[in-house]
Amino acid sequence: MSYYHNVLDMKTYVLENTEQFSEVCIEKVIDTKLSEYEHLSLTEKVNLKTDVINAIYHYDILQPLLDDATISEIMINGPYNIFVEQNGTLTKSKLVFESREHLMLLVDKIALEIDRPINLSSPILDARLKDGSRVNIVLDPIAKDGPVVTIRKFGEQLIDMSALIESDMLSQEVADFLSNLILAKYNLFICGGTGTGKTTLLNCLSSCIPLNERLITIEDARELNLKHHQNLIALESKENTQSDIKINIASLIKTALRMRPNRIIVGEVRGSEVNDMLQAMNTGHDGSMSTGHGNSPIDMLMRLESIASQHGSLSGDLIRKQVISAIDIIIHIERTWQGKRYISQIAEVDKKADHYTLITHYDYYDGDMPSLHALVNQRKLLKYEKNRL
Repeated sequence: MSYYHNVLDMKTYVLENTEQFSEVCIEKVIDTKLSEYEHLSLTEKVNLKTDVINAIYHYDILQPLLDDATISEIMINGPYNIFVEQNGTLTKSKLVFESREHLMLLVDKIALEIDRPINLSSPILDARLKDGSRVNIVLDPIAKDGPVVTIRKFGEQLIDMSALIESDMLSQEVADFLSNLILAKYNLFICGGTGTGKTTLLNCLSSCIPLNERLITIEDARELNLKHHQNLIALESKENTQSDIKINIASLIKTALRMRPNRIIVGEVRGSEVNDMLQAMNTGHDGSMSTGHGNSPIDMLMRLESIASQHGSLSGDLIRKQVISAIDIIIHIERTWQGKRYISQIAEVDKKADHYTLITHYDYYDGDMPSLHALVNQRKLLKYEKNRL
């Protein structure tokens, strides 16, 4: 009999013989049963007890990975291939599920816990776990070797700007520059590839917003952690649920406009919500921020135009003018193959041009960061004098 079957048998026994479903009662039943396992050492009994409790209360064999603060992402490619990103490096874990059925027990537990369907008719699930971590699940027939489970961890620990500076994601000069832009109420858009740290940077930049402002955050799955602001409304979309309540990002942006926000922060835009985000930034909500997937600042602007044109009736010229009018600063993040994340470019959108023209204020490969004072004197920061506090 495999080790997992021992855990499963113990779990079944405990649940069948526990009068009250409390941690104290369950531990008592486990301890009583373990006393019969004379062939096991004390260490083996402790480990078995921990694994049984994890199987009952937590996320089974994944719990140690979720508890490890050095692990930022967990990728499960079927029952026998588990990969983790640890300290920026991707490695294969020694942990494996006993079988496909074992992995499906975890999938069903997650789906039940968050009250979202995951089955053959609805084989894709996007949600967040109780600890705030984001989870994506894909089942057969879409994932032939599935189930495929991807968990991006977002713990309670706040990552501030000093931590990003220490990790060389940006310098103190760049941090001060961006902080001043936020105080001056520039509309910022952060772009980059998957896993480059867009949400992390957005979270840190949000902490630079004055505490007396009313903020509204809008996300698919809540990842932003703005604990410094008391006047904060956090909205989360509800799609693909079993209930009749289905609210998308676009609807939340429209609702947010009626809630008297000083700034609106949208976690990520990739669909019809692009049009609503542009409208929000163009209707007096200066200092708003969002993120998106883009290979460069210019590429991001063109992608926003393309997405907006697919979900609206305006002409390409009008959409382009909206994008140019709405977004002031584009911040592009890159990631090296070793896992290092860094801000590669900060550029301002030229409002005077009819096409996408960027004024680059910082380029990682040039290395020089002009002072804010110098840029203002050169009139390169086109909105600064008007919007600064």
